[in-house]
Parts: sequence; structure tokens; C-alpha cells
Amino acid sequence: MNARIVFDLDGTLIDSAPDICGIANAALATVDAAPITLEDTHSFIGEGIGVFVQKMRAARGLPDHLQEPLLADLVARYDDAVSLTVPYPNVPAALTSLSRTYTLGICTNKLHRPATKVLRHLRLDAFFDTVWGGDNPLGRKPDPAPLRAAFDALGGDGPCLYVGDSEIDAETATRAGVPFLLFTKGYRKRPLDEIAHMASFDDFADLPALVDTILTPVPLSGVPS
Repeated sequence: MNARIVFDLDGTLIDSAPDICGIANAALATVDAAPITLEDTHSFIGEGIGVFVQKMRAARGLPDHLQEPLLADLVARYDDAVSLTVPYPNVPAALTSLSRTYTLGICTNKLHRPATKVLRHLRLDAFFDTVWGGDNPLGRKPDPAPLRAAFDALGGDGPCLYVGDSEIDAETATRAGVPFLLFTKGYRKRPLDEIAHMASFDDFADLPALVDTILTPVPLSGVPS
């Protein structure tokens, strides 16, 4: 089947918040600001690193003129922020199963180079035929352009699915006109019933069967010949 599945990354396939919290606090230390918590980090992730820094500054009452220096500091540290990041349980097995039947890609607001580096570090990179980061020229989610481009890069004209963990991902899928599957144990900020989704799951062990149910056509029966 020529079906295509694109995934978000942070909070969907990987729990990267501990590493992001670490580099954020290293940056804050350079301006003598108090550290943020892991809970803060979860709430700031999702709209790209620039918005992350804006939210981090707001939480610590830091002035606008520190936006660019703090952003530059985080970007400089981001490539190596992999030591505490782990895949969610059963992600490698689910990707192994899905890749036998479907073509897979990534569309994330994480910068492209850190995204590819953490995928390589976790030995997940071979599963994906395309990776679109938040610094791509088409914009970042919830703009649907990079998601559409990711599907286009996978080729073919079969059905598409987007898998993510947040309201940003849900809005992106809606605007792109593709079905959305919601992983419930990521970094979403809103209740489950306030996020538009075709189906939800809390364990990647359940994802291959869920995808097959959605993407496998049901044979017609009782149709006169």
C-alpha cells in the first residue's frame, strides 16, 4: 500500500524535555536568571525554539533585548542535547512494524539539524525517508505547508496520516486536510476532548494495529455482480 505516515518528534516519538530543560537552564545561567522546571519545559515546547525562548523569558521576567542572545545560546547547545532523550516505550518496535508497509517521515518544529542528530543518536533515523524541521523555508506548524511538503517528499498519492501529541499538531493536520492520530502521553496543554483527532493511543505498541484499521480498505460484501 502506498500510504504515508508523518510523525511529530518531541513529545510524540521522543521524550526530549530533560535535555531541553538542561540547555535552557545553562542559557539562563549566563544572564543570572533562575532555572526553569521540567514542568515549565513541557509547557513551553511545541511552537519552535524562538517561541520557547519567549515563554522562558516571560516566566523569568527577562527583557526583550535578551531574546536573541538566549536564542543563540540555545541553538549553539541544541545539537548535543541528546544524552537524556529517550524514545517513548515501544517506539522502535512500532516503527519497525509500520515501515514494512508504509513510508514514514517527520514534520517537527524542532530545528532540522538537532532533529536529525537525535534521531541518529537514538538509531531511529533509518525509519524516515524525509525530515522537515521548524527552520524549513515554508514555515513552521501550525502552518500546514511543511506537513504537506513532507507527504509530497514521501511520494505517491496514497492515503496520509499525521501522528502527534499536541493541539498544534492537531491544528496542522486539520489545516492540511489529513487525519490526525493523537499520542496522549506527550506534551499537550489541553484536555483530550478539546483536541480534534480521528483516534488516540497511549502506547506505541497499539499504533500499528490502529493504523492498519484506518488505512486498510474494508472489502465490499453483498454487491451484485
